[in-house]
Amino acid sequence: MTRYNRRKRRASVLMQEISLTPLIDMALTLLIIFMVTAPMLNNAIKVELPKGQAKEDDNAQQDLIVYMDKSEKLFFNGVEIKDQKTLIDKVRSETGGDTERTVFVKADQSVRYGQVIELVDAMKVIGGVAYVALATTPA
Repeated sequence: MTRYNRRKRRASVLMQEISLTPLIDMALTLLIIFMVTAPMLNNAIKVELPKGQAKEDDNAQQDLIVYMDKSEKLFFNGVEIKDQKTLIDKVRSETGGDTERTVFVKADQSVRYGQVIELVDAMKVIGGVAYVALATTPA
């Protein structure tokens, strides 16, 4: 009986501890994975912009971005749009009557010049759009 009491006392004194090292390792691994994959999500649309000498304004509010890829597919803020009329309607609803909005057009350099100008002209007549900017990459 005394032996049983000693074992019981010894067992109650020893407390099981949870090791935090594997938990911290897993959290840091997930953090690194998310840090690596997050920038890739923004560049899902493959557009090779033409080169230019002008410095782009990084401080501008760039929430209205229209993409045109090599196959002349249209995207608005990363979402594919089926035709130009639908794109115009989306941009018009996004501006909401605000007259100080800028639309950034990022067209692939292999797209015909006439297609890009047609898109820019359609953007200029939308109410709420003050300026249409053509994006380039630094030379």
